[in-house]
Amino acid sequence: MAKRDYYEVLGVNRDASDEEIKKAYRRLAMKHHPDRNPDNPKSEDRFKEAKEAYEILSEPKKRQAYDQFGHAGVDQQASMGGGPGNFGDAFSDIFGDIFGGRGGGGRSNVYRGADLRYNLEVTLEEAARGTETRIRIPTMAECESCEGTGAKKGTEPKTCPTCGGHGQVRMQQGFFSIQQTCPKCHGSGRYVADPCGTCHGAGRVKQHKTLSVKIPSGIDEGDRIRLSGEGEHGVNGGPPGDLYVQIHIKPHQVFQRDHDDLHCEMPVSFTAAALGGEIEIPTLDGIAKLKVPAETQSGKVFRLRGKGIKGVRSAAHGDLLCHVVVETPVSLTDRQKELLREFEEISQGNAATHHPKAQGWLDKVRDFFAG
Repeated sequence: MAKRDYYEVLGVNRDASDEEIKKAYRRLAMKHHPDRNPDNPKSEDRFKEAKEAYEILSEPKKRQAYDQFGHAGVDQQASMGGGPGNFGDAFSDIFGDIFGGRGGGGRSNVYRGADLRYNLEVTLEEAARGTETRIRIPTMAECESCEGTGAKKGTEPKTCPTCGGHGQVRMQQGFFSIQQTCPKCHGSGRYVADPCGTCHGAGRVKQHKTLSVKIPSGIDEGDRIRLSGEGEHGVNGGPPGDLYVQIHIKPHQVFQRDHDDLHCEMPVSFTAAALGGEIEIPTLDGIAKLKVPAETQSGKVFRLRGKGIKGVRSAAHGDLLCHVVVETPVSLTDRQKELLREFEEISQGNAATHHPKAQGWLDKVRDFFAG
């Protein structure tokens, strides 16, 4: 398939300046870089096509040959070893550390913005049903006054005179030559002689922004929601980082969550536990009625199926587990105390029948001491 015109690939006119060509390539490279489009082979092809176009049009001799002879002129140079053989260098010259690792001798000071984390507390009901909320976060944004260059309006960063724009310098120590980061430009290859008054040369300013966050139903403690591109702004045109919203569930006054299941304590009166009855149980969907059989003991667990939470990655709702706590009556009247004593006297006549657990425990204690 015939190659497209390099100017058409970058979307610039044939009389475009070097800076316009550079900006056009940077925009396309960030848009189509494989790291940002892992499942899109077309983006990878566009990325390679843009790199090839920039490799030719960014060098005066190659651009002159291309303008005069088209692809044939630069293809001929490539066959003689002067063509676009290393597109990685072209990308490194402009983007440097943008996708990790300094390349091309460190001539660029372009960085991906830092990822941010925001701790968001939601109620159990909001986590179960899902909700939408707004958060306000501090972030570093590109300085509008200097468009992120760090230089005063009307000026530009200059090539570092110490390293010649390479970002690194060599020092000779006896027989050894040591390469280290340039102390003047700190590895960027450029320095700001006249810094911007707004950002003081940093190229970024601290701001606050408000974002809308959708909380999916069933989200759980510790889950994270990723907001792509909402992290800190990149340095010198680098892509922004991401914002990770970390979910924390507020303690609930009734329920404790265990993945998709809910647990709650269910106080039952002494008489209801002994004689049985029907009690009302709160659920996230309203009130449910539960039949308590006679002779129910503390610690008994009743399971209400489907009354828990449907997790984000679950196919069905969890259960609600009600833990029985038989409540000992308090603040008794004299008449109530009298009745209880009478009940105790009657029960003592056949303790093994009325208090099997207590009687069994006493038998074990006697056997322990007898043995």
